[in-house]
Amino acid sequence: MVKRPEDYVWTGHLSYLAKRGEDLIDEGFVLDQLGDNRSSARRRYRRFVWEGMTGGHEKKYYQVKDQRYLGEDAFVERIETERKEPEDWIYEIPLEAISREVARAIGSGENELHSARRGRQGSRGRGMVAYLARRISGYRVREIADHFRRSSVTVSEAIAKVEDLLRKDIAFAKGLRILAENLIKGRKIPNYRSLTL
Repeated sequence: MVKRPEDYVWTGHLSYLAKRGEDLIDEGFVLDQLGDNRSSARRRYRRFVWEGMTGGHEKKYYQVKDQRYLGEDAFVERIETERKEPEDWIYEIPLEAISREVARAIGSGENELHSARRGRQGSRGRGMVAYLARRISGYRVREIADHFRRSSVTVSEAIAKVEDLLRKDIAFAKGLRILAENLIKGRKIPNYRSLTL
């Protein structure tokens, strides 16, 4: 359609290159994965896009499944499973309250969750806070990252580790479910439904 990606106006490409003024795209998540320095991250992004163009038009990126999914079979299966699960209620719980409850549960001080040190307990605690904050209160990764003064990528990775642990460790899953139930206990909602983690 165009010779250069910058020439196509219906994309967020120019936002990632900082060549467009006010925009609706939060390019931070993508650029954070490419480097801490915005300038070098933008250069890496541009190189990544150009290298991808050398492959030409690849049909696999246009093979839609079930008239609505674009991705591997495992991805489609996971989305279908999640779609069938009933929606959870969103509870208005401050991040500070979630942090306090997690710190108490893991036998740590809240300051360890906010510490710049890379301790295992603090890291796991932050992951638990992030997971619960997203799951029961609908916080965005960026909000949680700002709360802990970490990057969105770091918070996303911490959530993924907690999700992995939930699948592998029954005792951990039970403890986290009890923690979530303690957090939502007594909070007003239209119709109560037991929380599934």
